[in-house]
Parts: sequence; C-alpha cells; structure tokens
Amino acid sequence: MFRSGHVDSFARDNLPPQAQWPEFRFTLPELNYPERLNCAVELLDRRIEAGDGDRRCIITPGETLTYRDLQERVNRIANVLTRRLGLVPGGRVMLRSANNAMMVATYFAVLKAGGVVVATMPLLRAKELAYTIQKAEIPLALCDVRLAEEMEKARTQASRLERIVYWGGGPDTLEAMMAEEPAEFEACDTASDDVCLLGFTSGTTGVPKGTMHFHRDMMAICDAYSTQVLRPERDDVFIGSPPLAFTFGLGGLVLFPMRVGAATVLLEAAPPDKLLEAIREYKATVSFTAPTAYRAMIDMLQPGDLASLRKCVSAGETLPKATWDAWYEATGLKLLDGIGATELLHIFIGSPEEEVRPGATGRPVPGYEARIIDEEGNELPPNTIGRLAVRGPTGCRYLADDRQADYVQNGWNVTGDTYMMDDDGYFWYQARSDDMIISSGYNIAGPEVEGALLTHPAVAFCGVVGAPDRERGQVVKAYVQLREGHAPSPDLVKELQDHVKSEIAPYKYPRQIAFVDSLPRTESGKLRRVDLREMARQEAA
Repeated sequence: MFRSGHVDSFARDNLPPQAQWPEFRFTLPELNYPERLNCAVELLDRRIEAGDGDRRCIITPGETLTYRDLQERVNRIANVLTRRLGLVPGGRVMLRSANNAMMVATYFAVLKAGGVVVATMPLLRAKELAYTIQKAEIPLALCDVRLAEEMEKARTQASRLERIVYWGGGPDTLEAMMAEEPAEFEACDTASDDVCLLGFTSGTTGVPKGTMHFHRDMMAICDAYSTQVLRPERDDVFIGSPPLAFTFGLGGLVLFPMRVGAATVLLEAAPPDKLLEAIREYKATVSFTAPTAYRAMIDMLQPGDLASLRKCVSAGETLPKATWDAWYEATGLKLLDGIGATELLHIFIGSPEEEVRPGATGRPVPGYEARIIDEEGNELPPNTIGRLAVRGPTGCRYLADDRQADYVQNGWNVTGDTYMMDDDGYFWYQARSDDMIISSGYNIAGPEVEGALLTHPAVAFCGVVGAPDRERGQVVKAYVQLREGHAPSPDLVKELQDHVKSEIAPYKYPRQIAFVDSLPRTESGKLRRVDLREMARQEAA
C-alpha cells in the first residue's frame, strides 16, 4: 500500500489482512491511477479546471447548483469540519439526509478533507445507527434537522458519538458555521488506496458489515461501468430513486454524472409517479431505479412523458424478462440490467444497449471478470448453475470482520448469488444463495426482522423469509409461533408489523405474517429456513 494521508489510522488498521483481499485487476488503461489521489478533487475541482464551472451540476426542486456553486459549498463545509469540528484525515463522519444538494456537499467535503464518509439511509432507526457508530468508531455526525429524532436517540445509545451538527434549522447550524468560513480549501493529500467510504450492509446474519472503499474505487466505477457500458454525455441529465446512502444511488446519481460534467436531479422522495413527473419536468435523459418502479410507471405513461429519456438502468433486484419486454413495448427503450454489490461498490455485470439480451443480466463490465464456481471454488462449464465469482478493480474488504473469508475465496469475490453463464458469456440470474430478501430493490436480512419480532411479548419463536411477489419480486413473510396466552388475530398482525417498524427501518417490516404451531428445525435445533421458503413459495402459488 502507498503512504497514507491519514492521521487517524483507524480505517487502515482495521482493513482485513491483505492475504484475505480479493485479487485486484486493473486491465484498462483508465484504471491505473496515480499514487496520490483524492476523488473529490478529480470529480469536482478538475471539472472547474476544465471550464465546466458554470455548468449545472445539481438540480433539486428548491435550488440548482453549478459545479462552481457546489465547490464553494464543499470548501466551506470542509473548513468547518477541519477548523471547528476537529476532523483529521482518516476520521469518520456519519451523514444523514434524503437526496438533496446538502447531502452531496457534505459528502464531498468529508472526502476532500481526507475523512471517511459513513452515509446512512434516512429510514434507519436509532438502534441501527448506534451499531454503525460503535462499529466504525464515529465521533461526528452531520444530519438534516428533519432526521433529528432518531439521531438524538442514537446519541444516547452510542458512546463513541461526540457531536452532531444539523443543517436546515435550529441553533448552531452547519449553515451558520459555513457563513463564517472561506470558500477556498486545500484538499488533503490522500493516497489512492486510502479508505474514503464505509458502506454498511446487512448480511444473512442480520449483523451489518462495513465495506471499505478507497479513493481509487470511487473513480474505478466511473471509468469501468459508467464509461464502458452506460456511456453518458456532458449534456445528460441524470435522475433516479435510490438513496445516496446506497452505492447504487451514489454512483448513478452523483459520481457518474460528475465524471463527465453532466447534471443530476435529486429528489428527496421518488416513488414511480413522482419520478415519472420529474423525468418530464426536468427533461431527464438517464434514469436509475429498480425494476418494480419501471413496471409501475408503465401503467402511468402519458404521451410525451419520456420524450427526453435515452438511458434506463435497472438494478437492485432481478429484472424479469416480462418487465423488460413490457417496458420496451411501451417506450421503445431498452432497460440496462445490472448486478452490483456494496462490496464491489457498483455494477460489475451489465451490457450496453446494442449487446442487451432480454432476461440475462449481461456480460462482465470491461475491467471485470466473472465465472461460475462450485462449492469448492472450481470453475464450472457454461450452462451449469453455480455460485457467481467476480474480480476486477474493486472488491470486498470488510471492516474488522471475520466474514471476509466467506466473501473472498481464492482471490475472487463470491457474491452469494446463484447464476448460470451461457455459451456466449451472458450471465443469467437464478436465485440468491443466502437468506437475503430483496424486495423492491431493498436488501433485507431475515434474521434482523426475526430479532425485532422476538422483542414483542407475544412472540415465542419466528422465522422470516422472502415470499414470491409479482409486484415487488419478494416480500418479507414472517412465520410466528406465539407464546401461551396469545391468540392469532388480524389486530395482532398489525400490532406486530407496527412493532417491527418501531424497532428497525420501516421498509423491513413483514408484509405477510402467518401464525404456526411450530417451526421446522434441524436435529440440533437450528431453524430450517429452506423449509419456510418452500412453504412461502407454495402458499404464493
């Protein structure tokens, strides 16, 4: 590794041993980055040096920022961070906000100052926030004041958190501090392999894993998937629904447009009807959202709604061929399917329009390799179902987590997906290899929902799996064994659902609850989720 620019060495100290890293490949000339690299400089400052300062960068319903406007805001926040709030290179900062200009500005300010961003979903509850704060040893949070309630609750549960600064209202706001700081800031001299982002994701155990990403990784997803497959242009206007705390949203709505000097429309809420309205209003040309949203928009289309749109990226869950066909028939636009992972930062399999094969995820993004392997890690021949393994310029490094050895095997990232590769090198999704439930593009760990249900006094035992659903791909279904003295009822179903919503992020709640006398278990007493999944499949059928 190169000489680090970090003063706080926490992130580098907690990388997994290098022997457990995946093998990184930099097969494209664009992926060979210099030793010293700060991705905020490359994505923002370089644009202004290239003469793009007056071009639109961020468009929201409330404001529009040029690249120069954004740079000034970023610099002021970076000065606040380093001169007032004690951030040193390598320090972690939690960010909490919906998709808006301040979220992007705080994100880039932390990066430019050499800090490590820990962006969090707006829907997360205090318990989930507190875990992240303690695991990543986060002393500082910048937060939209509208999300203060759960942030303040998290403060009482997380001793590592020393200070919260809010924007958007209240005393001692971030804006008030910014107003007293200069609009110039000298970027931190970071190494290309300094950690700049910790992306937390839930695994099959329900315990979140912190994925660690370097400055070079942020550039690599731009120069691999975006440049080679998406191929955006300077005059494009990006739009979409994924939160910026998801790396799918970060790349698709911020990094990719900024890499080419394009503009992005940020919406704090983007359900299908609002997304469709915004595409029309802002004349968006590139869309990022989940298959369920594209499916829902078909029935809402009016003539001229999508006249400006030229690229549609679908990821976050499986894209059924029926949805691809229906969208193409209704719009004449080919959906660009793709699979990514928080561990690899963004999409690593997906094909450009001229190579799309409906129903297939696509072929490996240039710069990446993929193969199908068996349980021992041996490569399988074409047309054989097995485990998906990937390697390229990005890859898995978990923050102080012994599950690193499960994800990286023999230098390959083993994603937990079951796939088949055909004779032409196209990859066809089969199923998840683990217990992750993917519903409307959200990854939901069944055991985490089980943990929330088990805190209710009526629940003795429970098992949570994904049930097939035509609209959402899957929905969370809970099989609940009640304690003595409690009886099944519609009122209890709602009570349990509301209880889960109060314990963890609301989107994780079980949309279906079935009461059972007992749960299937192994001889050793372990829950047999495979049996529950089969029950859910049969019941759905």
